[in-house]
Amino acid sequence: MHEKCGVVGISTTDRDVARPLYYSLYALQHRGQESAGIVTHDGFQQYEHVEMGLVGDVFDEDDLDSLNGSNGIGHVRYPTSGSVNNCCAQPFSVSFKSGSLGLAHNGNLINTDEIREELAGLGHAFTSDGDTEVIAHDLARNLLEEDLVRAVKRTMSRIHGSYSLTITHDETVLGVRDPQGNRPLCIGELDDGYVLASESAAIDTLDGELVRDVRPGELVVLHDDGTGFDTYQLVETENTANCFFEHVYFARPDSVIDDELVYEVRRDLGRALWEESGIETDVVMPVPDSGRAFASGYADAAPEGVEFAEGLMKNRYVGRTFIMPTQDERERAVRLKLNPIKSTVEGKTVTVIDDSIVRGTTSSQLVELLYEAGAEEVHVRIGAPPIIAPCYMGIDMASREELIAADRSVEEIREEIRADSLSYLSIEAIAESLGKSDSDLCLGCVTGEYPYDIEGEETDREVQRPAVGHSSADD
Repeated sequence: MHEKCGVVGISTTDRDVARPLYYSLYALQHRGQESAGIVTHDGFQQYEHVEMGLVGDVFDEDDLDSLNGSNGIGHVRYPTSGSVNNCCAQPFSVSFKSGSLGLAHNGNLINTDEIREELAGLGHAFTSDGDTEVIAHDLARNLLEEDLVRAVKRTMSRIHGSYSLTITHDETVLGVRDPQGNRPLCIGELDDGYVLASESAAIDTLDGELVRDVRPGELVVLHDDGTGFDTYQLVETENTANCFFEHVYFARPDSVIDDELVYEVRRDLGRALWEESGIETDVVMPVPDSGRAFASGYADAAPEGVEFAEGLMKNRYVGRTFIMPTQDERERAVRLKLNPIKSTVEGKTVTVIDDSIVRGTTSSQLVELLYEAGAEEVHVRIGAPPIIAPCYMGIDMASREELIAADRSVEEIREEIRADSLSYLSIEAIAESLGKSDSDLCLGCVTGEYPYDIEGEETDREVQRPAVGHSSADD
């Protein structure tokens, strides 16, 4: 799984926002490492700097000094739609008759091709194959005929999929969350302004205070002078489709998403994992860093005598093993990335806790490493249900052919990774720990049924795909 993107938007009273945006993107770097960019506006002119690479490599002092203005947006990207090159790096900028736009997008549209084809027929020229440019062109067209709020509403009535957006329209910064709330977005207050961000950790970095989450289907318009914001509930739906994997894996543990501290949710999931499938072993250990909070909660719920310990040392300078191009490289990367602490596992029974199993490469190698280090038994517990299907909403997850759980039972997976036992957390436990009904969650990757109309896939609710060429927005 490649991580999703991160977006941020800031308006202040009188200071340039380039550095606050830069710090915010650092806080969101875990959400994307392919490209980074900032767009600002000083009331007269739009400025931008967007390049491939990590935040610290993309910007230097001169770059930040050249980004004038007290209003702006930023983006870090991992490509889940579109090519891996500069043309798809964000924020995407466009100038048109009614001004200038900058747009940063976290998520993935389902009907991108339909809208692009329609707009191309109307004379729009596209420079990328990503969905962000499609949103920008559609919004720009609507702004020629409508005010800002109505233009956004009309675009929302046409695009189908997941999105959290931060947008600049000249010096005005706005944020939009899709009607299902699939992607996170929150509002924060600074000493001299307001901020919109994918995660509250970015607000913390700026010494700000979390105000609340942007509601599904809501438009938030920051005041140009940084004194406040206006909100408009543009779309309402009966059920949401929050991505449960934000809480399980993607978000920083210190972020608050939908009123829940991610770290505590993961501890609760660990406790639920013990209740459903706990097994008494000498040691409970996390796969660093993804399994740490789960293992902490699991060990808390276990009887006295079950020790929580760090049994695996992580080399932080090795990339993710499942994006290595060949199986041999993935297996070698696991040994480069993780090394067992022999004194913790030798002669002991061990439970290893992680958040997910994707291809199974890491899990099987870990089990082998622990046996080689002297473990007598190795039991594996996973703080999420089996991943049986791909994600179309902004996580570049493996195809069904590559997902170990797509066509195997839990027992067959256990045999594949050579563990003494294997258990996953149930969907019911996920919903209970998040305090939500499963009908308000996006569970497509673990059920194979989606909250959007995706060609060739089943839906988990009644879904009406927008008819391109028409707008359902009220006049």
